[in-house]
Amino acid sequence: MQWQLAHAKNRFSEVVNLALSEGPQRISRRKDTVIVLAEAEYEALRGNQPDFRAFLLGAPSMEELDLSRDTAPMREASL
Repeated sequence: MQWQLAHAKNRFSEVVNLALSEGPQRISRRKDTVIVLAEAEYEALRGNQPDFRAFLLGAPSMEELDLSRDTAPMREASL
């Protein structure tokens, strides 16, 4: 259902109840539109994504990465 912001503010409980029972509710303000939807629908859209900690722990191993510095002398530069 489409709501104007002023009506949605006055009937917010109804907007939430409809989002839970009938599906997403659109709220418009001038050119902007937002969607109110049930948490279960949000989680289904978001998918199963790991949190940031799990993402970092699942990164490839860096043990074989060579981080030693080059010991060659610096080149001469005329300033």
